[in-house]
Amino acid sequence: MKRAIPVLVLSVAGLIPIWRYEPSTGTTSTSEAASTPSVSSSTSSSGSTTFTGTTVTTEKGDVQVQVTYDGDKITAVKMLKQPNHPQTTAAVPKLIAETLTAQSADIDTVSGATLTSDGYRESLQAAIDAQAAAASASPSASASASGSASASAAASQTVAGSTVNTEKGDVQVQVTFEGDRITAVEMLKQPNHPQTTAAVPKLIAETLTAQSADIDTVSGATITSDGYKESLQAAIDAKGA
Repeated sequence: MKRAIPVLVLSVAGLIPIWRYEPSTGTTSTSEAASTPSVSSSTSSSGSTTFTGTTVTTEKGDVQVQVTYDGDKITAVKMLKQPNHPQTTAAVPKLIAETLTAQSADIDTVSGATLTSDGYRESLQAAIDAQAAAASASPSASASASGSASASAAASQTVAGSTVNTEKGDVQVQVTFEGDRITAVEMLKQPNHPQTTAAVPKLIAETLTAQSADIDTVSGATITSDGYKESLQAAIDAKGA
């Protein structure tokens, strides 16, 4: 009987490791966070894209332009930086108007604003190159943009405004629309006068920005400005009719 007690104790001690053992259920839970690069692009509701040119330092001050495209067409140019100088202020509307006509940086230097003109063209070309690089990097996007541009071209409409008689001479404008957007303005008739010649690029540039005839009169060319706005409004009204 005395020898049976140690045996019983050893038996109980041998069972303790078995009770403490917890068998594996065979299931494994793994939490893995998947990291996916996020790429975003900014596109307006009309599908236009904007590219910013380099900042060009000139003796007069920095020059930088921003170009807006609709497909492959330049529809707007905005000055982000420009010298605070009267000749620059007078030159910018001319440079923008020429860009919208030429659809490139191959434009003339504005007399009296050579430094600004050179800086403008350099920054403009950089923006154009950036758009070309973006288009070539995305063939499908380029094809889509090309198709959009073709469709837009097919939907373009050119309307001539009425001829307005002024004390300086006749004024008549012709407006090109793509959908409801004014993309170009051409003078069919204008007074042969230096102030008119200087005012017309400013009037056209303001029209393309405002997308209406609600634009300012150019100082020193009030009569031409009034005739321009009247003919422009007639063209806009005729398009909407």
